[in-house]
This record gives sequence, C-alpha cells and structure tokens, in this order.
Amino acid sequence: MADEARRGSGPASITVAVLARDEADFIEGCLASVGWADELLVLVDAATRDSTVETARRFTERVEVRPFAGFPRQRNLALDLAGGRWVLFVDADERVPPALAAEIRRTLAKGSEAVGFWIPRRNLICGRWVRTAGWWPDCQLRLLRRGAARYDEAEHVHEVARLDGPAGRLLEPLLHLNYETLGEFRQKQGRYARLEARALYGGGVKARRRSLLGQPARELWRRFVELGGYRQGWLGLELSLLMAEAKYRTYRELQSVQSLSGRSDGWR
Repeated sequence: MADEARRGSGPASITVAVLARDEADFIEGCLASVGWADELLVLVDAATRDSTVETARRFTERVEVRPFAGFPRQRNLALDLAGGRWVLFVDADERVPPALAAEIRRTLAKGSEAVGFWIPRRNLICGRWVRTAGWWPDCQLRLLRRGAARYDEAEHVHEVARLDGPAGRLLEPLLHLNYETLGEFRQKQGRYARLEARALYGGGVKARRRSLLGQPARELWRRFVELGGYRQGWLGLELSLLMAEAKYRTYRELQSVQSLSGRSDGWR
C-alpha cells in the first residue's frame, strides 16, 4: 500500500471503514472482500468480548478500540481517522463483490461532482435473496468523500450521512448476509425498535393509543401490499408481519418512555 494513498493525496484513494462489536463470525469474510482498498480501518466497540480485534489485526494495523457512543458518532470518528480521500462504510456482515469493487474504482478514477454514492444492497434472509417488501434495492449511502460528509449525532438508528454536495448512484450491489433465522430477525428488530422509539421521542413525536394499532396496520399493508411482499410467498408474509410487530414495539416503547418522562399530555 503506497504511503501516498494512505495519506489520501491520491485522486481516488479509498479507506474501507468497518464498525464492529462481537463480530468474530463475520469480520474475516468482510475484510477479505475489501482487500483491494488502499486502507482498511476497523473501529471496534470497546465492549467487544470475542476475538474481533485479533481477527481484524490479521488484515490491517488500523484497528481502533473505542467506547461506543452511538452509530452516528462512531461513523464520524471513522471519517476523522480515515486516511483515504474516500471512505466506504461496510458492516461486518456485508461483503463487497468484485464487480462492486471494480465499479467503485472505475467511478472514482473518472472523477465526479458527487461527494457521496448510494449503493444497492442485496439482503439474504433465511438463505434467500429477498427482492420484495422493501428489501430490494435497499440503497445505502455508504461511499463518502471525506470533508464533504457528516452524520447527525442526534440520530439513533438507520443513520444517513449529510452531504455537502450532490450524490450519485452505483449499479452493482453490496451483499448483506442478513438474518439466518426469523428468530434472529425478530430479536434484532426489537433492539432497533427501542432505538427508534428514543429517536422519535427526541424528535418530539407524541405517543397516542391509536398508534399501537394504526402504525403496525399501516406497516403491514405497506410491506405486504404496496412493496410487494406477497410476491415472495410465506417469507414475504412473515417478514411483513415481523416488521409490523416491530412498529408496534416501537410505539409501545415510545409510550413507555413518554410516560416515564411525564409527557402524557399528548395522548388521545
């Protein structure tokens, strides 16, 4: 790896940044898929209890162990620590196929006014590529030009970078080895529901009793009917139902947080 590329002075130098906690089962495959990058940066949550750090250090010297302070803040820290002009964020359970790597290199080499690029993501759930119910193309804003992108640290979940300039789109997909079982899916959506509830609370959204029925019902209709979950048979139905359940858990959690904070004045 050239020192010039590490410093980010090359026209298309790329840092791949991975945020990880207890990802020993996934991170080796992730880092093996991004060996083409000019720099690999792994930012590990200090609460990690498995061999994530040791595995990551087999691929790069740039392994930083830091206390977790929320995903947006961790991503901003990665942007600050990266040496490349461009930063590609990849999760430990994601893989960058050769076709996507080639498209990234080719696109950046040509030059562009864009300071960020949306990348489609192919989700494998229970071993199947889910093409409906909002899971495809599942575009993610992951390729960012340092100095022109920042995350809002007030967000708690599903954070998206703010860009100081236009965004472009890539065609080749990122591969996401998402949930192996529906039980794992339900468990993780429960964690997301708690984070989303706190984000809603922070944004001034008030819980209403009718939300506990109306929001899940709308989510089920959106996923299964409007986004075509019915086209994927039983898996599409199960995923749509689980997302509706997650919406219920979000508003139930919001109701609880609001009640504990004495903000029940908006209920009806």
